Amino acid sequence: MRNFFNKNKDWLIQLLLAGVFLFVAYLGYQLYHAPGANLEEKFIYLLKEYGYIILFVWSIMEGETGLVMAGVLSHTGDMNLWISIFVAGLGGFVGDQIYFYIGRFNKHYIHSLMKKQRRKFALAHLLLKKYGWPVIFIQRYLYGMRTIIPMAIGLTRYSAKKFALINFISAMVWAAMTIIPAYIFGEEILAIVHWAKHHWYYALPLAIIIAGGIYYYLHVVTEKKLIRGRK
Repeated sequence: MRNFFNKNKDWLIQLLLAGVFLFVAYLGYQLYHAPGANLEEKFIYLLKEYGYIILFVWSIMEGETGLVMAGVLSHTGDMNLWISIFVAGLGGFVGDQIYFYIGRFNKHYIHSLMKKQRRKFALAHLLLKKYGWPVIFIQRYLYGMRTIIPMAIGLTRYSAKKFALINFISAMVWAAMTIIPAYIFGEEILAIVHWAKHHWYYALPLAIIIAGGIYYYLHVVTEKKLIRGRK
């Protein structure tokens, strides 16, 4: 498998990117022709019609927003809670496996990426050396490191089977921890969305402030904690 990937890695990556592009284009086409009086109704229809497929692709890209939507749609009965958790977990698992094997089989790409992210790659190796397998389990919750850590582990001789097992368990826990609260508080989330829709002049500045605060905490505070972990 290693030899096959090394010989064909360029066109395999291009094929993967082409597949993602075609899928997004297909969803755009379906959105345009979906029934509904406005874009919101069309989007909701699309989520109900292709919910699990969208959730799977969204989860590959590590998007918690998609998981929250799945939780709310499960609350309204348009999706099944347990299937949503499995599909989202499977997508998260596949995404990290892709990053892992990029690190293992596409050294040229990684070396070019390391020119911009050298410190993060070094930090990922230090975290793995210091804490071991729990780093694989919690890497989804480390801002700015979610794609770096699987690629950095792929660069090492870490067991692919062991990584896959821990990654799968981590992905399922991540999906459940995000979707179940959205399912439980679905009515409250819908009420907030309804309020924001009709009071956007209040909701927009508030969302910007909250998003800025979260970004500051995750990007600045978390990074400082990670730097301390190197010492």
